[in-house]
Amino acid sequence: MLIVLTPLLVTQAIVLILFYGTYLNVVSRRLSDGITGEVSLVISMLERTPEQDRREALLRDASARTQLEFVFHPNATLGREGTNHVLGPIDDDFERALHQGLGRPFFVDWSAVPETVRVSIALPDGVLDVLTPHKRLSIGPIWMFVAWAFSSSALLFVIAALFMRNQVRAIRRLAQAAELFGLGRDEGAIRPQGAREVRQAAIAFNRMQDRVNRFVAQRTAVLAGVSHDLRTPLTRLRLSMAMLPTKGRIQAEDLQPDIQDMVTDIEDMERLIGSYLSFARGEGSERPVLTDLRSLIDEVAVAARRAGGQVLGVEGREGVEIPARPDALKRALTNLADNARRHGGAMRISLWEGERRIEITVEDNGPGIPPDQRETILQSTRSGSNGGSGLGLTIVRDIIHAHGGTIRLLESPLGGLGVLLSLPK
Repeated sequence: MLIVLTPLLVTQAIVLILFYGTYLNVVSRRLSDGITGEVSLVISMLERTPEQDRREALLRDASARTQLEFVFHPNATLGREGTNHVLGPIDDDFERALHQGLGRPFFVDWSAVPETVRVSIALPDGVLDVLTPHKRLSIGPIWMFVAWAFSSSALLFVIAALFMRNQVRAIRRLAQAAELFGLGRDEGAIRPQGAREVRQAAIAFNRMQDRVNRFVAQRTAVLAGVSHDLRTPLTRLRLSMAMLPTKGRIQAEDLQPDIQDMVTDIEDMERLIGSYLSFARGEGSERPVLTDLRSLIDEVAVAARRAGGQVLGVEGREGVEIPARPDALKRALTNLADNARRHGGAMRISLWEGERRIEITVEDNGPGIPPDQRETILQSTRSGSNGGSGLGLTIVRDIIHAHGGTIRLLESPLGGLGVLLSLPK
């Protein structure tokens, strides 16, 4: 709106300065010079006509022809000189013209008669009063032009605001759709509205949204298919390992340690494939719904206790709800609880509600992660003897980012690692 309003005001200010600073001044000087010339001519004729009766006839004839009223006061004297008007350039122009055109004392009274200016001029044998209509010295009041200029600007501004309001509404709708899409709340395609450029932006956004969704679906399908297909040879390998000790002359007790190591490797590979499938499901087509976070956290805590973990407490009030993908968010919290169970055994889950964000903290009493490794560790989970699959925190990070949130690794008061999840309301 400032882009529209500022040029209007600047243009009107320039018009006022140029019009009233140049054109009106020129017109005012010419009007003053014209009246001064007529008065000077009448005075010159009076000085050449000493007879009183002829003077009266001359003044009557001059009043009729010039639209000025002339009154001569014999043997009168001029009481004061100058002018009593201090309101603008018209008085200055008129006074200057009288000084230059008459060359004798005078007094200009702007308030003696309404809408009339009285000029008293000192003559050798009296005083000549000239009554001049005010309209002969002024084009019009300046406030009328100023009011017209600014009222037209206000009218144009209102019209521009009405048209621009529709454009801004379309841009805001596009911005809201982009924000929701970034938070993982896909509301579908938006209807293009507004000016051509705004409609083109909306169409481009719809195409981008469709391409992103298609890319994610294709990647998810490929990842899920590959992970599922890998389970078939692993199952055959497990079966072969189970049957291997009974074949041939090789003693079972000689092969038992090697077979057990291979079975352990196969179990690790199955866990890795399970994580890939879990990651693929997290990227699926689940729609956001209003989700009770405290109920979701309670379910995760119950599952962690059943798996052998120790849940020291679940903090946070009931009824905290946000739009979320409940299965994906539950999978993220379950991964964190499993990490806490494997690396520490004891955990605490907290829920905090802010004005614009929700924070969930999962703390454990494990060995923790050094501060200089926390940024890189989000690219993969802690792995080792406890059977980390390599994708736990990656899945959590991906799910939280898909909800428009953030994840941070902190020190836990329990002595281990604290994972802070921040989600928008």
